[in-house]
Amino acid sequence: MLQGVWSHLRPLLALNDTKRPVGFLITVALAMGMPGLIGAALGQFELGAGASIGGFACLYMRQTPIPQRLLTIAVATFGLCSAYMLGLLLNFSVWSMTLGLGLVSFWATYICRYFSVPAPGSFFFVLVVCIAAALPFDLSSVPERLGFLFLGCFGSMTLALAYSLLQKLRKTPLAQSPIELLEMRLIAVALEAGTIALFVAGSFLLAILLGFEKPYWVPISCAAILQGASFRAVWHRNVHRTVGTFIGFGLTSLLFALEPGPWLLAIAIVLLSFLIEFCVTRNYGLAVIFITPLTIILAEATHTSADVNSVIWQRVFDVILGSAIGFIGGWLLHRPGLYERLEQRIRRCLN
Repeated sequence: MLQGVWSHLRPLLALNDTKRPVGFLITVALAMGMPGLIGAALGQFELGAGASIGGFACLYMRQTPIPQRLLTIAVATFGLCSAYMLGLLLNFSVWSMTLGLGLVSFWATYICRYFSVPAPGSFFFVLVVCIAAALPFDLSSVPERLGFLFLGCFGSMTLALAYSLLQKLRKTPLAQSPIELLEMRLIAVALEAGTIALFVAGSFLLAILLGFEKPYWVPISCAAILQGASFRAVWHRNVHRTVGTFIGFGLTSLLFALEPGPWLLAIAIVLLSFLIEFCVTRNYGLAVIFITPLTIILAEATHTSADVNSVIWQRVFDVILGSAIGFIGGWLLHRPGLYERLEQRIRRCLN
């Protein structure tokens, strides 16, 4: 019996031997943290934190030729800015925000799967629209917030170019081939994307109907778990997400117990970003520990009340609900027979 339990626990605790170049880790940390540091220096940390979200574009950099590498980041920039703008414009009501979440989840998933974009895939586009949902609705501030996000993305591209040129000078071999458009069943991809969009948007709507206040962490947790490539992977991500987030809340509580000012929060963004990228390929649960405080800093640190502990407890229930919905969605998503039958019926209707 103990051996059976250990056989299930061992994959959750295992550290993979997948390593990322230190230069890449530093590039991502600077892309995420530099806007916050500049904002702290200018007394505008809130705007700097908004620009830090643009650092997510750097996460889509692959070991491809420089022109294609920069084109990939440019496309990611367009996607992040579009998702953020949609979130800022539609968070005036529950129904419009639910629609926005569904649209971003569907198209981000569809495009990423169509072009076989590796991890993080569509996740950060969903994360960005959720962060926008947590901000107060103010149409007059949309151009400013969107502009600073674009500056953050532009900074990411600049740092990615510098890192790429340094790699070229050092004659670092390309580890990956360029992205190729694979032959796949478009209807099947659309069905999977629609399922993910339904569960992500539905999780947000259900949380609102249950009386949760600004439950942006519910769709984030749901989307993170649905990234699993198999049902076993979904189960592992569910456990990692839940346990890692709870530990991350403890880390967040310790951080805010120090009553951090803008400079400390900006430095925390740099360190947390580095640790996330260092851990995420080794053990997802370890990465989630650091993702938790980073997300709270970017989404709530500049406009939440002084009682951060109450915010953390609200997010605990968000994670439980989002993880449960994501697990159900993952179970449905990884039933190939169901989707094959649906695909065949749709093909017959179209023909």
